[in-house]
Amino acid sequence: MTKRLVFVFIALPLLFSRCSVNNQLSQAKTLGDCRYTLASADSIYLAGIDVREFRRMEDLNLARFPRLAAGLLTRNVPLDARVNLDITNPTGKLAGINQLEYKVLLTGQELFNGFLNQRIEVQPGGKTRVPIRLSTNAYQLITDAKTRDAFTQLVQNMSGAANTQPSKLTIKIKPTLALGNKAINYPGYITIDQEVTNKILLGN
Repeated sequence: MTKRLVFVFIALPLLFSRCSVNNQLSQAKTLGDCRYTLASADSIYLAGIDVREFRRMEDLNLARFPRLAAGLLTRNVPLDARVNLDITNPTGKLAGINQLEYKVLLTGQELFNGFLNQRIEVQPGGKTRVPIRLSTNAYQLITDAKTRDAFTQLVQNMSGAANTQPSKLTIKIKPTLALGNKAINYPGYITIDQEVTNKILLGN
């Protein structure tokens, strides 16, 4: 085998790997230029109770919901939801990523976090809806004086309660790039500030 052939066999995988990373980086950067909207939410449960049961302040009475009372006693109040995130690509380039890390914050306190291990792709000028399953222990948010009122307001908005003020959420997304068997995090987070209103269950 000539030296030239050896060089080709060594160089080609490196070249393809570099092209792959460059494509991923370009698509991830375009993802940062996209617009994000929390379109709707459903299957929302607090301590196993459908949040639509909490449409009025008096509905939060622990005497009515023994599972919620038990969760507070054991410091384990699960909050589960499925949200639909709309991603709109206003550019002329393809936006995409294979995996991303996300965080959802309420009044600066982390509400949800996790990884989405699936291909997300938004065509130039197009829009994609991404369903995300969220799960957390809401005990700290309920019991901390700094977050209690904001969390109660969020639950009421998610329940579709009338006469509520919008809740302000911050969504942080960090795409992950694949380099062979290694995962490289995109520098910094894509940050989305989102108002959640009482119409979220209807997707309005």
